[in-house]
Amino acid sequence: MASVSVYNKEGKEVEKLELNDSVFAAPVNEHLVHMAVVLQLANKRQGTQKAKTRSEVRGGGRKPWRQKGTGHARQGSIRAPQWTGGGVVFAPVPRDYSFKMNKKEKAAAMKSVLSSKLNEEKIVVVDSLDFEVPKTKEMKKVLDNLKVNKALVVVDGDAANTILSVKNLKEARGVYSNAINVYDILKYDTVVITKSAVKAIEEVYA
Repeated sequence: MASVSVYNKEGKEVEKLELNDSVFAAPVNEHLVHMAVVLQLANKRQGTQKAKTRSEVRGGGRKPWRQKGTGHARQGSIRAPQWTGGGVVFAPVPRDYSFKMNKKEKAAAMKSVLSSKLNEEKIVVVDSLDFEVPKTKEMKKVLDNLKVNKALVVVDGDAANTILSVKNLKEARGVYSNAINVYDILKYDTVVITKSAVKAIEEVYA
């Protein structure tokens, strides 16, 4: 089993923690990691492009003039595509860009990025990140003590004050252990994670 140092808020090592190899020493599957990132970005897209067809444009229910005898070309509706203000022939409609990965693929992608971060020594485990009240200044001090800058702070349990303390830090993001995703882990240089969050992640993915 791989072991990592556990630090306190002052940045001092207090103990060693054994990690589950099935989660933090898994083979890295770059294809699944790429799929997981594309999945998250695609699912965020709204696909709002829209234009009206001739059936959706208001008006034009009456034939503008009789079929024959006027000298004009025959017309059935003033909302036909050739008319100004008419509908669009093959109008674009909102598109759903989302797709799905199965549970095993998602789990393998998560294990891959966690293992990769551990190999790069970019996972910092802390014994606790509890705050009595939300304090951005205190959170910044903790990250400075740990010598990390662009960090994903992962917590578990009742840690609302910790999440709020990270919220105003430009180069950091706070998430609960049950809401971590592959994209965020890759986006931030370092993963700062509490001992309890490590255990929670291992219970889910082991």
